[in-house]
Amino acid sequence: MDIWSKEKRSEVMSKIRGKNTKPEMILRSQLFMKGFRFRIHKKDLPGKPDIVLPKYKTVIFVHGCFWHYHKDCREGRIPSTNSKFWQEKLSKNIDRDEKYIKELQQLGWKVIVIWECEIEKNIEDTLEKLIVNIKNDNE
Repeated sequence: MDIWSKEKRSEVMSKIRGKNTKPEMILRSQLFMKGFRFRIHKKDLPGKPDIVLPKYKTVIFVHGCFWHYHKDCREGRIPSTNSKFWQEKLSKNIDRDEKYIKELQQLGWKVIVIWECEIEKNIEDTLEKLIVNIKNDNE
């Protein structure tokens, strides 16, 4: 059972950001310090990617482990209350993510997904791997 009323839960959930999240801001800051220049939340691309690197024809999605159901993470789990709702909600999120990735790839974009936990646990290693991945096909 939820610890809050339906109204309070709705209020709390409405405050969760969809863009400019803390992990996203951290990653953008690190990329900028490494000399990368990018655009954010390009509305003309499928899924409005969090970070767009036009020079490298690469987009980056920074996924929250809960909202995008990161199965390899402690945060990527179905809540025990209202499980059916959350299973359906998170499944739709996964399907939508896959759709956007395919559409971007068909348009010739390299798509990279970075998980929230990767940024929180070890930003240095994550950033190093990310930079290698970005530059891999572009040098």
